[in-house]
Amino acid sequence: MGTYRYIHKDSRLFDEQKQFYEKNGYLLIKNNVDEELMNKVCQRFVDFCNGKVIDINVVTVMKDPSLKDKGVHGEYVINKIQDFLYDDVFWEYACNKAVIDIVEGIIGPNITGAHSMFINKPPNADPGASLHPLHQDLHYFPFRPADKIVASWTALERVDERNGCLYVIPGTHQGPLYKHEYPKGYKNALYHGIQGFDHLPKIYVPMDRGDTVFFHPLILHGSGPNFTKQAYQMGFRKAISCHYADSKDTYFIDVKGTYQENIAKEIEEIASRKGAHLSFVEIWKAKSRLVKGLPGSFQNLESHL
Repeated sequence: MGTYRYIHKDSRLFDEQKQFYEKNGYLLIKNNVDEELMNKVCQRFVDFCNGKVIDINVVTVMKDPSLKDKGVHGEYVINKIQDFLYDDVFWEYACNKAVIDIVEGIIGPNITGAHSMFINKPPNADPGASLHPLHQDLHYFPFRPADKIVASWTALERVDERNGCLYVIPGTHQGPLYKHEYPKGYKNALYHGIQGFDHLPKIYVPMDRGDTVFFHPLILHGSGPNFTKQAYQMGFRKAISCHYADSKDTYFIDVKGTYQENIAKEIEEIASRKGAHLSFVEIWKAKSRLVKGLPGSFQNLESHL
């Protein structure tokens, strides 16, 4: 047993898991999510894409920019839906015990779901549009401390370098938050990235269906393109993800004048075009949901600004 900075003091994770996360900033759990739940969330996504149901509650829908004019529809063009924590079916993933047990082992028992995504990489996409550049998730979050935030990312089918698996630069969770900008020739809105780290070795994280990787919001990571060309189900790369924060001990910050000001303005402008005239912090509060334990700054009307 030792003293850990990045692991909650009452964690019931195995010592080997604690040590790995502490050193590397991520942890892969094999066979973490059961088949029934994976089938439910995949069907929910397909039903949403096909317009078969009207009660699906998601906030943001994104389409692959390289496929919008190719005459394809549904899951062949929609590459992401975000902010699904108030949808009954997708919520089952966000509060799934197998996922939350690991989350609790990292950040503790007071857990709020802060950001949620169903990520789909369709076949036949432009490689430049289906990759996600090297980045840190904390760039998008106006709350701290970073060590009280963790992401879950579950593969809903086999994920490897052929169809765009995640890669990480281990140990970079121990560093600072870097400046993020759009890469030259960017293809996707909000897909900010950082430059200057190409010399560091990337570790690819191939995953089987049901595996979940948990990672710190400062770890440098990204995902490659989906090189699949086949227009059938196996050509997709689907995953579901949720970021969690310690409800009780996290607090909101003002990002004005920081590296995050650019993303805050962009998100506020997108919300405003949809009729929601909210601040960056208000947007994050509106889309979060208490999962377990005591409420905190996410659930209060006042922040620490």
